[in-house]
Amino acid sequence: MKRVVIVGGGPGGGMVANRLVRQMKSEVARNELEIYVVSDTDVHLYQPGLLYLALGLTEPKNIFRKQTDLYLPGVHLVYEAAVKIDLNHRVVKLNSGRELEFDYLVLATGSHPDLDAIPGFREGSHSFYTYEEALKTRKDLMNFKEGKFLMIIGVPHKCPVAPVEFILMYEQLLRQRQLRDKVQLVYTYPLGRLHSLEPCAEWAEGVYDQVGIESEIFYNPETIDAEKQIVYTMEGEETHYDFLMGIPPHKGAPVIRASGIGDIDGWLPTNRYTLQMEGQDGVYVIGDAANLPISKAGSVVHYESDIVVKNLIRELRGEEPLPLYNGKVYCFIEGGLDKATHITFDYNTPPGPAEPTEMVHWFKLAFNKMYWLSVRGLL
Repeated sequence: MKRVVIVGGGPGGGMVANRLVRQMKSEVARNELEIYVVSDTDVHLYQPGLLYLALGLTEPKNIFRKQTDLYLPGVHLVYEAAVKIDLNHRVVKLNSGRELEFDYLVLATGSHPDLDAIPGFREGSHSFYTYEEALKTRKDLMNFKEGKFLMIIGVPHKCPVAPVEFILMYEQLLRQRQLRDKVQLVYTYPLGRLHSLEPCAEWAEGVYDQVGIESEIFYNPETIDAEKQIVYTMEGEETHYDFLMGIPPHKGAPVIRASGIGDIDGWLPTNRYTLQMEGQDGVYVIGDAANLPISKAGSVVHYESDIVVKNLIRELRGEEPLPLYNGKVYCFIEGGLDKATHITFDYNTPPGPAEPTEMVHWFKLAFNKMYWLSVRGLL
């Protein structure tokens, strides 16, 4: 019997597990193959929904599902935290002390916001990258009716276009609440443009000019004084704010850093074409956990999961993995409350945002609901 262990119960783990059990159902039925998913929680969070939750545009019930509702029969769910991965002895150590042996391993451990990376961030800033932070932001935004709204951005972070979406959607909400003339909106970015992808930066700059969102580049927060409501930057600036919205820098999962198998920030060395972990046989990396030169966005795992499953099946049948992944990413970008655009790109082709339309906006809202089918490996 062969055993595949998947560490991580997010979209990457779910898609790989469900696609694998569906395509290898005969082997699973004959007890020739076991598939385990290790998750530190029994609930699944649709992370892009936190953006809408923080703005008051959706409710918590819409972004959570029980893990048991998402996995096909034949997938063994283990609700424990993985605390160490021993690649030499091919075991995943759990917080209970249990050791789960594997023949093949899929690391779907994601990226995680570090609210303490910037001193004062936790006390002085709002965010929407965790459920608790999104709820706090939702409450406090409703009470904020006048003053300077400052957005600061740490890098790297997952869903790179989310800050752009947030401030454009919030700008329209202010107009609907007849508060736009009372709130100064300021968007900052650490690099020499408004987004890491140049076409997205150019698009955002044009839209910001149209709606009166101020912007500042080469803005790297160093510390935050929550009492004085001041951001101090590495460039030597001091910026007062009345409401601070922050995008926290992200790191790889604690288990990756504790295991010493990634770089200093916990990103895993990954072959960009086969999605194998570099230097490791039978070990694959999917989604945000990889150190690939692509966005840490949910759509990435839709394409990667298909490749990982194909290569796992090839290995299970004694064949070599194929270099099938081309770095494809597809992202919707909300341009406000009623229009959206989209981008697609890969290792060799840069993105090119189209003019936002109402139709694309409704496509994105539809995908928010279809997401649960994707986790089940049906889309």
